[in-house]
Amino acid sequence: MRRRQFITLLGGAAVVVPFGARAQQATMPVIGFLHPTSPDANADRLRAFRQGLKDTGYVEGENVAIEYRWAEAQFDRLPALAAELVHRQVAVIVAATLNAVAVAKAATTVIPIVFAVAEDPAALGLVASLARPGGNLTGINFFNYELVAKRLELLRELVPGAASVAVLVNPTNAGPAEITVKGVDAAARAIGLQVRVLNASTSHEIDAAFATFVRERPDALFVGGDTVFASRRVQLAHLATRHAIPAIYPQREYTEAGGLMSYGTNVADAYRQVGVYAGRILKGAKPADLPVMKSTKFELVINAQTARTLGLKVPPALLARADEVIE
Repeated sequence: MRRRQFITLLGGAAVVVPFGARAQQATMPVIGFLHPTSPDANADRLRAFRQGLKDTGYVEGENVAIEYRWAEAQFDRLPALAAELVHRQVAVIVAATLNAVAVAKAATTVIPIVFAVAEDPAALGLVASLARPGGNLTGINFFNYELVAKRLELLRELVPGAASVAVLVNPTNAGPAEITVKGVDAAARAIGLQVRVLNASTSHEIDAAFATFVRERPDALFVGGDTVFASRRVQLAHLATRHAIPAIYPQREYTEAGGLMSYGTNVADAYRQVGVYAGRILKGAKPADLPVMKSTKFELVINAQTARTLGLKVPPALLARADEVIE
């Protein structure tokens, strides 16, 4: 009798434990992560995002789950992916680019959204103001287009004899492309540079743009900030080196991939801040009460090995100002 009772109790315990685990999993908050490119192109940024979550007490797989939706550079997929996250009733949506946040904003007015965008979110109508966002959106504004003139000055300092510069932008990302071209035009006039604008939105079109570079032989290349270019950074760096074109890029990932020089916001740090905000919202903070943060960490990165390959001597003063020199 006692043996049968023991077996019955043991069997009951075997049922209770999985049920408890399922209950814990069911109550675990879920973050929806929406991005237009791919995880491979954002590995460092994902690590930084998870670190931001950890800073607020959340660890993926332990006390928070993350549902990832990657468009793999097929931007027309973003609305359906956002709809999936809304249907999943995630606790917060992280939309780390302007394309993604615009789609997420259209998909829900209820679920909190945390963004990381290079443009002014108030001017874009994403929030009422930086100090008081209102609504269900807040996030990080990292500078990109405000730094266009500075990037061009650095490029001219590296290639002092340059008379012409090619500017590569993505026409399908019309707003940022227009801002970049206007900024480069104004800065180029101030320092006496001629500008040639070339468009590309796919890997094939990037190849075609470099074929134009080979024919026209500009003295330098200015690559505009764009998620497609970031996902094709290895291709861009390889082609620029192969065709001996000195180039400047908006973020350090390009120089790490073999690009010559970059100047811009540390975007990984912006993603860490996005993780912090997502964690704070999970703890009960409202997006309307969280002011939009502005990135303050900028970095100049020079790839000395690429410079040697191109036969360029980097001025000592420029090397001294670099936050990192890749050997």
